[in-house]
Amino acid sequence: MPSVRDVLAVLSERFPPHLAEDWDVNGLTVGSPDSEVTRVHLAVDPTLAVAREAIAAGAQLLITHHPLMLRGVTTVTADTAKGAVVHALVTAGVALANAHTNADHAEGGVSDALARSVGLAVTGPLVAHPSDPTLGTGRIGQLADGPTLEEFARRVASALPATAHGVRVAGDLGASVHTVAVVGGAGDSFLDAARAAGVDVYLTADLRHHPALDARELAQLGNGRPFLVDVSHSASEWAWLADAAAYLEHTLGVTPYVSTLTTDPWTARISAHEE
Repeated sequence: MPSVRDVLAVLSERFPPHLAEDWDVNGLTVGSPDSEVTRVHLAVDPTLAVAREAIAAGAQLLITHHPLMLRGVTTVTADTAKGAVVHALVTAGVALANAHTNADHAEGGVSDALARSVGLAVTGPLVAHPSDPTLGTGRIGQLADGPTLEEFARRVASALPATAHGVRVAGDLGASVHTVAVVGGAGDSFLDAARAAGVDVYLTADLRHHPALDARELAQLGNGRPFLVDVSHSASEWAWLADAAAYLEHTLGVTPYVSTLTTDPWTARISAHEE
């Protein structure tokens, strides 16, 4: 029977830690590396609801994309957001680990999964990693059928989990699109890279007002591209979970379970014009 240590070793082979950003946190956060594992629970975020779901499912290890403590904390008492998760997991004997930007950059990682889920044939990274030009941040790919921007956005909406955020689009809905850049997670710092790559569409999450507005203003000075498609942060990273689950099941024989909970913090979208 594999241990937590064994699972993390296999995960590190698939998503090498050296690919992670210097500021990132990856690996084991809660639990003993020697604990035995038969069932692994996978989710994007280590929320209390996800922790309780993993416990109810009988998992011995919860693997998330995002780290529980990316920013430092001074206490993990049970009446704090981070502490409540720690206490719930420790009490139930469930370990917690994560693979964050190493999973973003690796082959078969977050951006590859996002690209495949929306029908892209990947040609390479958006921004190459210093250690390997075939890997890195985001992916660029081709759409074989050349849909309109609206058709592509609807494809994205169908492929990703539904959230209150929905799918936001900037650009000519009737324009045909062939090349797409994707970045799973917050991606407005790569708007310049998407423009430099000459893609028709840039699909990512968490696009803020000013960077997105500047990007569209620059696009209007040229051919109007890249168009922008903005989705929920958690939704953009969700497709990776099934791939990671299948890999762990194949290599170690553990039973994986992908969380069904939506961890996007927004729960509703209200419009004054709704009937």
